[in-house]
Amino acid sequence: MERFLSTWLVSAVALSVAAWLLGTHMNIGDSGDSTTDSVVAVLVVALVFTFVNSLIGPIIKVLSLPFIVLTLGLALLVINALLLLLTERITDAFDIGFTIEGFWWAVVASVVISVSQGVVNAFVGSHD
Repeated sequence: MERFLSTWLVSAVALSVAAWLLGTHMNIGDSGDSTTDSVVAVLVVALVFTFVNSLIGPIIKVLSLPFIVLTLGLALLVINALLLLLTERITDAFDIGFTIEGFWWAVVASVVISVSQGVVNAFVGSHD
């Protein structure tokens, strides 16, 4: 449970960094939201993102292993972008306000999120 909570919080920070860096290409919440509403939106999106990555991510990565090896790991960028777009679809069903402006922005966002998670994990000492 502790690992899930730390992963969730690290994901929240990483998603916030990605939304900040990508500007209008990736949004979490609405522009008129209060600070509390924005934080809640980020936490909810991060929760869905953590569940998607924890439950669906490993299955897809194992099934795609030959393709991942064949592309020297570049297929992971596509897989991570698709998992991020799945997170967008799920949160859209609950009207949370998480949008990404297309597949290629999802690829860029997944790279930013991965790097951000690595940096945050290095500071908090989490070993995923």
